[in-house]
Amino acid sequence: MTRILLLGGTTEASALARVLAGAGRDAVFSYAGRTARPVPQPLPQRQGGFGGVAGLVAYLRAEGISHVVDATHPFAAQMSTHAVAACAEAGVDLCALERPPWQAGAGDDWSMVADMAAAVAALPEQGARVFLAIGKQNLDGFAAKPGNHYLLRLVDAPEAALPLLDATVVLARGPFDAAADTALLQDHHISHIVSKNAGGVGAEAKLIAARALGLPIIMIDRPQVPERHILRSIDEVMAWLDHC
Repeated sequence: MTRILLLGGTTEASALARVLAGAGRDAVFSYAGRTARPVPQPLPQRQGGFGGVAGLVAYLRAEGISHVVDATHPFAAQMSTHAVAACAEAGVDLCALERPPWQAGAGDDWSMVADMAAAVAALPEQGARVFLAIGKQNLDGFAAKPGNHYLLRLVDAPEAALPLLDATVVLARGPFDAAADTALLQDHHISHIVSKNAGGVGAEAKLIAARALGLPIIMIDRPQVPERHILRSIDEVMAWLDHC
């Protein structure tokens, strides 16, 4: 009997959840719990961490999970790493529904960096107006350059004071469109963009807007995850579930 754990939080995960529900598949949707108001799903949901590899192994066994689909954000490296280890220990089949990374094209001005620390180092010491398109988890490092202004776009309002001295917060949930992102960058007089290389279409609008406005982007490479079976489409995942 097939019972599926879908590790979600992305647009692709929500789309897959709708397909699984429509097909009557026995599946559970798991959120990491990073947002206060997660998007409702057509599957039974759980929210929060598992308690490391051991906790995930225990969950897989207790719930009779036969297949795990990791459709988390490409930068959720810890969860993906734990999923690889836990599925191996529990004897559960695992695949990742992973979007390809973005690629720079004609007219793009990208500086590729390895991590957040390198992104901070790539910014001017002062005077820049920076769109930090990185979420709320990795802001501390940018406090090292307090002479810049930072624009943040978050799903939820910050619950505590930001570590940045000069910052503006815009509350919005994607997907976004290029016209609105162009207006956002212009309205806030943005000079630099810092972005994770998340891939996909939901957050690509800022890249299109930056190209049109001639703005430089500091693009952070994806973190390393242990080797796993990667699929690129929902159709591929459904075929894998039927034949794995």
